[in-house]
Amino acid sequence: MKHYYGENQGDMGYGEGTDMGCQEENRQNMGYQTGYGQETGHETEYEQQIRNQGQGAFVEAKEKKEKKKKKEKQMQPQYYMSVTNMTTWNYNVYYMLKKEKTLYFLVAFLAGGFVGYVFFGGLFKDEFYSPTIKTYISDISVIFIFGILFGKIYLPMRTEQLKEKKKRILKLQFRDMLESLTTSLNAGSNTIDAFQNVYEDLKVQYGEEADIVYEISVILSGIRNNHTIEEMLKDFGWRSGVDDIISFSQVFEVSYRKGGNIKDIVRNTHNILSDKMRISEDIETQITAAKNENNIMIVMPVILIAMIKSMSPDFASNFASISGVIATLVSLGLFILSYIIGRKLMEIKI
Repeated sequence: MKHYYGENQGDMGYGEGTDMGCQEENRQNMGYQTGYGQETGHETEYEQQIRNQGQGAFVEAKEKKEKKKKKEKQMQPQYYMSVTNMTTWNYNVYYMLKKEKTLYFLVAFLAGGFVGYVFFGGLFKDEFYSPTIKTYISDISVIFIFGILFGKIYLPMRTEQLKEKKKRILKLQFRDMLESLTTSLNAGSNTIDAFQNVYEDLKVQYGEEADIVYEISVILSGIRNNHTIEEMLKDFGWRSGVDDIISFSQVFEVSYRKGGNIKDIVRNTHNILSDKMRISEDIETQITAAKNENNIMIVMPVILIAMIKSMSPDFASNFASISGVIATLVSLGLFILSYIIGRKLMEIKI
């Protein structure tokens, strides 16, 4: 019986006989191959799970990307065509003109650049607190970064503000429309003539360029072309995105065809809408001071830091240190967070 030894005693590989030694070696190799070869040739359950997870994540990311593209393609248009081929406004969206975008972005860019320079300007000065080339490069970079960041953030915010403002004006005009409609119905006019009288009244009150005047003209145009008044009001309510207008169009549709008391419906809707707007105005009056304080709170740190840096260059050098930059970032973040929370708390909808 022959024995085979390794290079040292610790690596001694005994195999009794040539055949047994070869068998052991082959078995080990085969064991390695069978243990792991099956995993390479035939995936183990763990590897299949990992691969499926990877494929699932890839498919999910792809689906999200496709949904995003589909959503972008399905963006609501700014205008619709009425049944009488009149251009009507979609109040649920607002798209700025190029002139508006340029103007608002420029304003936000200047404000952001100023804020960035006040908080993070003057870095990399030498030991004599004199600006270096790095200081100028840093200042320019900070101005551009903060300017672009403010512009990107401000444009969507301003767009939402303009959209809500347009809705708010439309809601106010709609209340006056209901008041005029109630007066006309109480005077004995039928519904169609009442809307014609409302058109004339509001045209004098607001002018022909007002949204509500144009919307009534669209309704009257539809009536003249054999479309029902409730159909036109329903279209107006859907495009307006205002809950009160939508509710009025739905109640009017049911009552008008089933012989409901249109006078009471219009009067009650006008009273409810007037009460809601009066309450909203009272709340707005009560929180006006708090809103002003919130706006002052976000502006004051910029003014204070600017005053400190301009009056005391030695003290301003503390802001250029690593700890000063970190403290400035944290403080700026806290101020912005408190401003956002304050705005959310004061958004009271009725």
